[in-house]
Amino acid sequence: MTVPAVPAVRGPRPHPTPWRTSTRALRPSAKVLPSQARAHNRAVVLGLLFHEGPVSRADLARATGLTRVTVSEIVADLLADELVAELGLRPEGRVGKPAMMVGLRTSDHHIVAVDLQRLPSARVALLDLTGTVVSEQTADFSGLRGEEALTALERLCRSTVDSAPGRVVGVGIGTPGIVDATGGIVESVRLGWKYLPLGQRLSEALGLGVHVANDGDAAALAEFTYGEASSSGFMAVAVGQGVGAGIVLDGHLVRGHRLAAGEIGHLTVDPRGEECQCGRRGCLETIVAPTYLARTLQGLSPVRRRTALRDAGRRLGAVLAPVVAALDLEEVLLIGPADLLDGPLLEAAAATVEGTLLPASGPSVRVRMGNRGEDGVLQGAAALVLAGELGFS
Repeated sequence: MTVPAVPAVRGPRPHPTPWRTSTRALRPSAKVLPSQARAHNRAVVLGLLFHEGPVSRADLARATGLTRVTVSEIVADLLADELVAELGLRPEGRVGKPAMMVGLRTSDHHIVAVDLQRLPSARVALLDLTGTVVSEQTADFSGLRGEEALTALERLCRSTVDSAPGRVVGVGIGTPGIVDATGGIVESVRLGWKYLPLGQRLSEALGLGVHVANDGDAAALAEFTYGEASSSGFMAVAVGQGVGAGIVLDGHLVRGHRLAAGEIGHLTVDPRGEECQCGRRGCLETIVAPTYLARTLQGLSPVRRRTALRDAGRRLGAVLAPVVAALDLEEVLLIGPADLLDGPLLEAAAATVEGTLLPASGPSVRVRMGNRGEDGVLQGAAALVLAGELGFS
């Protein structure tokens, strides 16, 4: 799956009260062809309704630059598809005939989102179109690899689809490993997948569109779409069972020529360090991933615990600094367990990044915790579905 433009919101607000948000979105990478104009116009209208909340047809025409006739035809189609609803006349008084408000039926449609970041625990949730988790469940993937892991994932998705109270738009998955442009897994060490057409296999099995991204990329999409991450450039470092990162630069998700941009977890930071699951020693994830870090901290006094966390933060900062410098990023977000990351580790990472960079005029890089919490990968997976199935841009 090619990573498309995704919607940018600042959090859901109840209908029918109109609300306004910043309408950022990842920039499209291709021009719209004449044959694609109708689908593009439909996506523009859907995207504006998603970002801005209920508006009138006339407001849609003014905001999109489309003719009123075109907007009326698109809204009629969306009403027929039950994606939008008429919500009554505009509450505030204006001169002339009161306008009928239309808005997305956000709670009537659902997305199945899967977070495989914290294996062996797999988390799947049903979300509405605003990214709000409606229900969720977890499954233990201990010992599951290859086809067994795929079968378990299909079963988990199917049970969630079957439990949905309304239409399921599609399925989004955030997974460790390298994911290609078609939603296939190039390689995922933790799941024993290699050259697996995951999106295609699950789509055929479930009868729904399935969209797959690396978990770090999904976390970055969630921070960009639903959070307050910088639109000029940021890196979201997802710390779960492993460590990965997603990078958004000038409105574009950076993929890299090997599709491995942000795969920082297996950079060697201590050649004599602990053996990593990848077979090498001293990878970054053996320093900062929660399972390793918790083992390092076990039994330490409060003073020695802070010292160990600061040491892990310095090592993380040393890895982040060259990326920040090369791309001139505005901020770095850490995503993961706050009890381990937020405090001495974050402070040491920020100080290391700041101390390593060449001093320059203007504001310094920000290193902070992400604000999507535990739902980040799930919301990023949902954003993939919105873009892939409904075309929000």
